[in-house]
Amino acid sequence: MLARINIFVAWFLIPQTLTMGWVAAIGRIVLELLGVNTYEGDIPGRIVGALLLLAAVYLVLHFRGSLPPEGKPEGKGFRFGHRLLLAANLLASLFVIFQFTHLLIDNRDLYLVLDGFTNAFGVWTMALWVVGFSFIYQSALPKK
Repeated sequence: MLARINIFVAWFLIPQTLTMGWVAAIGRIVLELLGVNTYEGDIPGRIVGALLLLAAVYLVLHFRGSLPPEGKPEGKGFRFGHRLLLAANLLASLFVIFQFTHLLIDNRDLYLVLDGFTNAFGVWTMALWVVGFSFIYQSALPKK
């Protein structure tokens, strides 16, 4: 169960992290179509875009039955791959939370430090996702 949640969160955070501006723009378009005045990069547009992305990932999960990669819990590398995914999800969550709340930071120096750290988190996150997914996929391969 935790492995499925871990993969679901990863599939939500991957596009949220990599295409955050596009997700926010789609949310802003939806709000504008509903008659709400928004500004580019505003928090409500980001929230609506994230909710739409969450719904899209859930629909894929619902209609497909699972999200790739589908590993075998008894396979070699399954647990290690999920640990890497969990670390990546944690770092990506910190990055996404910062992007939602960065407008609330008044101190410019604090903002620059947090921005540098969260951007570094984004780079590490992508590497952890790739390696974690690789180990999970590898666990499903037949043993030779």
